[in-house]
Amino acid sequence: MSTACTFEVITRDSTSGARRGRLHTAHGVVETPVFMPVGTQATVKAMTPAELEAQDCRIILSNTYHLNSRPGIEVIEACGGLHKFMGWDRAILTDSGGYQVFSLAKLRRITDEGVEFQSHFDGQKHFLGPKEAMAIQRGLGSDIAMVFDECAPYPCDWDYACKAVDRTLAWAALCACQPRADGQLVFGIVQGSSFGDLRERCAKELVDMNFDGYAIGGVSVGEPEDLLLKGVDDSIDFLPGGKPRYLMGVGLFNQMLEAVARGVDMFDCVIPTRFARNGSAFTRKGRFPVKAGVYREDTRPIDEECACYACRKFSRAYIRHLLNVNEILGVRLLTIHNLHVYEQFMQEMRTSIENGVFGRFREDFHAGHNRIEAEHLASLNELNNKE
Repeated sequence: MSTACTFEVITRDSTSGARRGRLHTAHGVVETPVFMPVGTQATVKAMTPAELEAQDCRIILSNTYHLNSRPGIEVIEACGGLHKFMGWDRAILTDSGGYQVFSLAKLRRITDEGVEFQSHFDGQKHFLGPKEAMAIQRGLGSDIAMVFDECAPYPCDWDYACKAVDRTLAWAALCACQPRADGQLVFGIVQGSSFGDLRERCAKELVDMNFDGYAIGGVSVGEPEDLLLKGVDDSIDFLPGGKPRYLMGVGLFNQMLEAVARGVDMFDCVIPTRFARNGSAFTRKGRFPVKAGVYREDTRPIDEECACYACRKFSRAYIRHLLNVNEILGVRLLTIHNLHVYEQFMQEMRTSIENGVFGRFREDFHAGHNRIEAEHLASLNELNNKE
């Protein structure tokens, strides 16, 4: 079922599994490793497409479940597909909706055919299975469609995880047979919870189906960080080196760095935009709450090493003020900054791999990250003690 070669590995790191790649999609080339901002409702919250393009964002993620619920696939098809609907000319990956069904639906009944569920939007009963998920993504016209899978919760026992893998593989086989939009790529998803034998089996059987790329799912669902990375370790060695590897729902810098060191190429997460709405800023060395009182008269930019629009023009004190009086501009400026930092972080990783210094980049990051996190924690503790 795989299309012609769409992924090329340009450079491999000699000290780890990291690689610098290039993914070819119907809407342009995506340089990897890459972070995909999340545009659940056909928009990356608080950002215009032009602002994303200005940061050289090449690909975003949108959500099948949410868009099928509102405004409905028929509306998006009438508007010429998802790209035209949202005014975005670059690549889009759509998830299958499986995770949202399992995590958001009020009531659900899982069968071998799919999932019957009550929508968390309007309470109406719906059914979503592999055929339906692929038909919706075909209508959306996304560049990359994800197969419909069952994401087991954490924690769960081996028997439950095994049944989820059985369904995931059966549904993946059905997804592989469905028609797709022109140029649309399809990725399989490795499940298996925290059980290495299940992940190995799932990965091997998915590879036999010959998808265009492979995702590692079932992580970042409440498990400790060591199990998150174990999920990567238990999966990645069984995935082909010549196809893209995508770690779903992971977006902290240290997690992405360690996953890249293991050979992961793609990431998505709501963290940079969600944290911005909650008043937290990311820097290369850590994150801190701009809304905190300690920054009330701080005339410095969010990050003195950052060249984004927010940091060139505005102070921490001003952005804190906007956030505390609920002005929309505060969230927008912090979102612009956070996504800029993410894009820069991925660019620096790509460059370090190209230049053969990824190992040094990795060491330097961890040293600086740990120091700045400790400094921010100390300053906030001092503030709390004063109050």
